[in-house]
Amino acid sequence: MYTPPVFKPDRAASLEFAETRGFGIACAWDGAKPIASALPFYLTYADDGTPRALFHVARHNPLVKLAGGASWLLAVTGADAYVSPDWYVSPDQVPTWLYQAVHLTGPVRVLSGEELAAQIDALSAKFENRLQPKRPWTSGKMTAARLEAMKKAIVGLEMVVEEVEGSFKLNQHKSETDYAAVAGALAAQPDAGAQQIAQLMRQARPDVFATETNELERSVP
Repeated sequence: MYTPPVFKPDRAASLEFAETRGFGIACAWDGAKPIASALPFYLTYADDGTPRALFHVARHNPLVKLAGGASWLLAVTGADAYVSPDWYVSPDQVPTWLYQAVHLTGPVRVLSGEELAAQIDALSAKFENRLQPKRPWTSGKMTAARLEAMKKAIVGLEMVVEEVEGSFKLNQHKSETDYAAVAGALAAQPDAGAQQIAQLMRQARPDVFATETNELERSVP
């Protein structure tokens, strides 16, 4: 991943983003062309701190045959938004796109049947917990025969993450006036992604909006 230093998050921030997002595109090379699949995943850590990404694919997915070979890429992206040059205060600007993305790279192995069962429960628990106060779904709600049939239709995989790359392009290199102007314009867009990028910009450089916040606080009786 090409990442100018100003947009490069630290390793911890990149891993936190990937785990929070929990959805990406796994890609491997079959010797002739890239093979990719979009899938949910979760991260665990070995005793030495090495991250591991766990996911599964359909048994007939061509990715299965590539496990144990060359390293795979797991690309994770978040919100993104187009920025019009007209939104800047400074002249002579160009169109750009703001986004967050993380790439995880490493070898992948096939999980055993017991490991797959644990992975199914851990993966569903991760996303079911986001639906609280709904009572979480668990594999125990399925009949044993149906669960076994579903497990036979998929293959569990684990990536040992050897490289973590991130790019959080949020216009960090722009002046305060341009930065604030773009964040304001994005916040006014109907697109949810643009609004999310605007919020991320505020979090990344809160000092830019300090005056605005102070004025708002003073206006409240």
